Amino acid sequence: MSSKDSTILAVVGTGGVGKTALTIQFLQNQFITSYDPTIEETYRKQIVVDEQTCLLDILDTAGQEEFSAMRDQYLRKGHGFLFVYSIVTKDSQKTLESYHKQIYKIKDELKIPIVLVGNKADLEGDRKVQIEDGKQLSEKYQCPFFETSAKTGKNVEESFFSLVREVRKIMPKKIATNQKKKKKKKKCIIL
Repeated sequence: MSSKDSTILAVVGTGGVGKTALTIQFLQNQFITSYDPTIEETYRKQIVVDEQTCLLDILDTAGQEEFSAMRDQYLRKGHGFLFVYSIVTKDSQKTLESYHKQIYKIKDELKIPIVLVGNKADLEGDRKVQIEDGKQLSEKYQCPFFETSAKTGKNVEESFFSLVREVRKIMPKKIATNQKKKKKKKKCIIL
């Protein structure tokens, strides 16, 4: 993947888990304290991961159910997905299953780059989702897992960098497959 190619990462999860706070912490190294529900925002950042330049388009998605009609669109666009739940809200982890099913249905791929993130690790005293629950879900999805804190910055950069690595593992194979398909389509007709 050349540095000119843009990698689209979608940050998904139910409302209030801290998707926007994680994204802003990653982009600007700051914690936002006010919360306005996001409809959908796109951010761009160039980074270097493992000595390779990568231009990211980060889709900060709507978590509220009333915006679910937009979901198919960003699931189709995304190259990789940061699955975010809050460690202080048990249901926020459970809702990721519907995102997982929907992504595989829409993209019709064997392997999709995903990183699982348990956010709000700074609220340890209010924890409702145990670390083991996150590890079990990441094993089920066969993806990396991080507990993060958008407030302190803990593991925020690491989770995004890990997702870029997951995309890189799969994208070259996908690009090669698409090029083979294009070559097969070329036909010469002599009249």
